[in-house]
This record gives sequence, structure tokens and C-alpha cells, in this order.
Amino acid sequence: MAGLFVTLEGPEGAGKSTNREYLAARLREAGCEVLMTREPGGTPLAERIRELLLTPSDEAMASDTELLLVFAARAQHLATVILPALARGCVVLCDRFTDATYAYQGGGRGLPFERIAQLESFVQGDVRPDLTLVFDLPIEVGLKRAAARGRLDRFEQEGSAFFGAVRAAYLRRAAETPQRYRVVDAGQSLEQVQRALDALLPELLERHHG
Repeated sequence: MAGLFVTLEGPEGAGKSTNREYLAARLREAGCEVLMTREPGGTPLAERIRELLLTPSDEAMASDTELLLVFAARAQHLATVILPALARGCVVLCDRFTDATYAYQGGGRGLPFERIAQLESFVQGDVRPDLTLVFDLPIEVGLKRAAARGRLDRFEQEGSAFFGAVRAAYLRRAAETPQRYRVVDAGQSLEQVQRALDALLPELLERHHG
């Protein structure tokens, strides 16, 4: 049986981690083998690249450097973690994937989407998520939640214009390919968000077993 590749996307403070744990628990209850992973990262080498990407530095990072590092980490992650898990029939729940690259490096940094698409084809071939959950919430709410967690990383230090562009890119991608995306209102209470995930569970199980 082939696996199911599900990605969770959204800005800082959208509750992706908490909801990924919840979704994993529900899928396991239904008898699925679940692998939870994240980007950038997911392997020891890719986690070291994550540190380069997220740690504030005196040397400004060129946008193309950032883009290439993201895809370098992704290539390692796919080869050593994601593809083997899918091959053995796992449901892979990944906290961020290439939609984040379109949102952050494309929307936020203003890099051409065509350049991202070229790297996407080069690194991923025809591998795409089966389903992408976009946790959407107002920018101010997300930034307030991120700030409450403590020290801000290199991306969290960006201003509201950057995050406005990130949010717009996510929503545009979801609108363009509605069959792959489900937008979840992450501004609701946690209980309401989890009810929305419960409603998606039958579809996930059908896609996995179908």
C-alpha cells in the first residue's frame, strides 16, 4: 500500500505543531502508521541546515542562498526520511514543505515563483503532497503568539508586510488548486480547530486506503 503525504502549512503561531500531534493521534487510533517530521529539517544534516536558516547572523543572507539551503535540506529529507516512509505505507505528517518556500521565499522575499518551480521539479521530481492543510490566521494574532514563545528566529523578526505577503501567497495557492488544499481557520479556539480536523479524518483515511 502506498503511503499518504500530508503537509501542514501556515505562519508563525498558527498551531501547526499542536494540531499535527492531534491529527497523528487520531490517525494512529484508526490503525495508520504515522511519521511526523518537519521542514527545514527532519534529518540530522537537514537540521543543521535549519539552524543556518533560522539563526540570526551578522552576515545578511542573500535570498538565493536562503532558497538553495531550503531545497538542499529538502533533498536530504526526501531521500532519507519521506520517500522511504511513503514506500512502506506510512502517513507522513510534515510541518511545512514546498508551499512554505512559495510563501516565504516567493511571497515574503519576492523571489520569482518560476525559479522555485524549477528547483521543485529538480529536487522532487513528481513528488507532491497528497493533501495540504493551510492553518490561516490574522498576521497580528500569529506574531503575538510567536512573540509569547520567547526569542524570535530570523524569520519571526520580519515585519507585518513580509507576513502579509506570506499569508497572501498561501491563500492564493490554496485557491488555485482547491483539490489539494484545505484551509483551516486557525484563529478559532483549539477545540474548534480540532473539530475541523476531525471532519477531515474520513477523507484522509479514504485517500490512504483508497
